[in-house]
Amino acid sequence: MAEVPAVPLTLEGSSVLHQMFRIRRAAWRELAESRREEILEKATAVLQAIAYNTGDSQAGHPNQSALYSQLGHKSDLILLHFRDSLEDLHRVELGIAGLELSDYLEPAYSYLSVVELGLYDSSAKTYAQLAERGLEPHSLEWNAGVAEVIRRQSAAMAPRLYPRIPESKYLCFYPMDRKRGEQTNWYQVSMAERQRMMHEHGLIGRRYAECVKQIITTSIGFDDWEWGVDLFADDPLVFKNLIYEMRFDEVSAVYALFGTFHVGLRVQFADLPRILAGAL
Repeated sequence: MAEVPAVPLTLEGSSVLHQMFRIRRAAWRELAESRREEILEKATAVLQAIAYNTGDSQAGHPNQSALYSQLGHKSDLILLHFRDSLEDLHRVELGIAGLELSDYLEPAYSYLSVVELGLYDSSAKTYAQLAERGLEPHSLEWNAGVAEVIRRQSAAMAPRLYPRIPESKYLCFYPMDRKRGEQTNWYQVSMAERQRMMHEHGLIGRRYAECVKQIITTSIGFDDWEWGVDLFADDPLVFKNLIYEMRFDEVSAVYALFGTFHVGLRVQFADLPRILAGAL
């Protein structure tokens, strides 16, 4: 028998795009008030139409976009989009680019990813069961068994794979990697050991489940980091407390690398005139 695969099974759902923009305020202020109103009226109508529309999804998944006013200098606006496919995301992206308002928005950052649920526990059980049946890893029979597990799990986990964007007041987004250094390499740790660490890591998150909602997306093959993390809460201090506690966990302390953090305050698309005027 060949060695059991080291790669855990995963489930994938909504395609996700984060867009960060800086407002070109000097150019915006040069416009006559009537022109600003005209541009914003057209932009707001388009943006409100994409905010929530299940009609774009044949599967009935939430197809949503949300707007956040970002704190700090990294950008002014965060647009968060959840769609059924990369094509759907790109249509939204092109639609926004086609707005006259985009002439006054400077792209500062973007992040492309897909909602992912890792199945460490199910992977170990599935691989063991298939091996007990005498199936060779990656054979047709083995792959069929894996596909059936993924089909069942995807159906059961559909609300988590195609989530609604939480209505929470604050968003904290950051990308992250697992270390692949000469001394410490997550991808050379055994499946059983990674399963143990991820289980312990998940216990911390569960303690915060009532005050923060978390959506993990995979960006492997899509963007510069391996995962994106979106945290939603009404109290921003929850972000600090959760992430600080997780830093002491073995998965984070030994194997995690973190990218730039982005924190935004949820606003409605109808609030754009006030945001561009420098008010909230």
